[in-house]
Amino acid sequence: MLGILVPAALIVILIAIYSYEKLIWLGVILAPLSIPLDKLIYGLSFNMAIPTEPILGGLFLLILLSFARGSRLDKTITRHPVSIALYFYLAWMVISTTTSSLPVVSIKATFITILYVLIFYFILSYIFSRNQKKILSFVWLYTIAFVPVIVYSVVRLAGHGIFNQKAAHWVMTPFFKDHTSYGAVLAMFIPFLVGFTFSKWIKLKHRLWIALLLVFFIAAEIFSYTRAAWLSLVAGAGIWFIIKLKIKFKTLAIIGVSMFLVIFTFQDQILAELENNSTESSANLTEHLSSMTNISTDASNLERINRWHCAIMLYKERPVFGWGPGTYAMKYAPYQLTSQRTIISTNYADGGNAHSEYLGALSQTGLPGMLSFIVVLILIFYTAITAYSRTNDKRIKTILLSAIIALSTYYLHGFLNNFLDTDKAAIPFWGFAAMIVALDIYTKKNKQLTENSDR
Repeated sequence: MLGILVPAALIVILIAIYSYEKLIWLGVILAPLSIPLDKLIYGLSFNMAIPTEPILGGLFLLILLSFARGSRLDKTITRHPVSIALYFYLAWMVISTTTSSLPVVSIKATFITILYVLIFYFILSYIFSRNQKKILSFVWLYTIAFVPVIVYSVVRLAGHGIFNQKAAHWVMTPFFKDHTSYGAVLAMFIPFLVGFTFSKWIKLKHRLWIALLLVFFIAAEIFSYTRAAWLSLVAGAGIWFIIKLKIKFKTLAIIGVSMFLVIFTFQDQILAELENNSTESSANLTEHLSSMTNISTDASNLERINRWHCAIMLYKERPVFGWGPGTYAMKYAPYQLTSQRTIISTNYADGGNAHSEYLGALSQTGLPGMLSFIVVLILIFYTAITAYSRTNDKRIKTILLSAIIALSTYYLHGFLNNFLDTDKAAIPFWGFAAMIVALDIYTKKNKQLTENSDR
């Protein structure tokens, strides 16, 4: 093991000495390929993504050193509304860490979050605003590095039968913990591949290769058997139509309120219909999709309800500061009701989180923590839509629209799962937010220059 790690560490140090920006790109490339440390060394009391998180830790020190020497980010980035919302979000995480039920766990969780936001939102926003070509570099570095993981997963699945739904749950290990995180990240990159495939500013011969890659990613998504990812892509397509058709917010609000009233009015009938659905998860894609609404016998769905209930109970006990970032897995077990436990329930901190970014934040950082996170998401989305409407540059429009849809898939997926504490999802998530803010700043400046030249 040391024979591999020592030379690798020396290479990383040399890259860091040359340019910490190169180290960021190395982190992007290695994110899909990273492996949990406990898969390499058994029996450890702690865990981290190898080699990504050690690289990010080194990057953090280099960035702090750079700031100490007088380097500063552009004020248009540090004073951007998304950045201001992030200050409150991170500050509340720090505050809830001081009141945490497990301080050591919360310190690590908060530090990791700050690490991802600092490097892949703030620093990348600065890099992207200086050179827009690096936005495409970010997308392609992660996408190409993802390909070997997909090939590895598909080949392993084929060895067990391509329609083996049970095997599809774990064939991506050790690179991804399970099929849900794998499917969620696939869904985040499919919108970019779609956008690039149909963009005339890209050469035709390149678009043909991108189209083949798109088919490959879609096939991988289908055979991941990740129902939430499938649904998120359908919702993303709906958002694409809304943006393209320029449907006004007032119309959307009326539709949304009407749908809420219908669901509220017929909630008993809807619940009864859901309880009558006994379709189980299976290799049959139609049945697998239908099983999403099975809340009577599907263990996966029932376990989510169990976790959500526990998150709400945890919130009720500590509604303001929560139990501390990263603590849900260690604290939820006593709050499980016997009637809600399933065959996959556990009393140990080995079954994942709250299966919801929003309820996870609610239970761990209280109501202010969850609301601050939602405000960040809303501002990112609003910024993207505003910048998209402001520019006529087809290349920028493609990137912004792709980023909007990509993040939208995760916004929806966040209701059913949570992966922002992992490098796999956090790096593209905050990276896409960075490209949106950078392009928002650019389109504002470009519009001002255009208006001044017309006077």
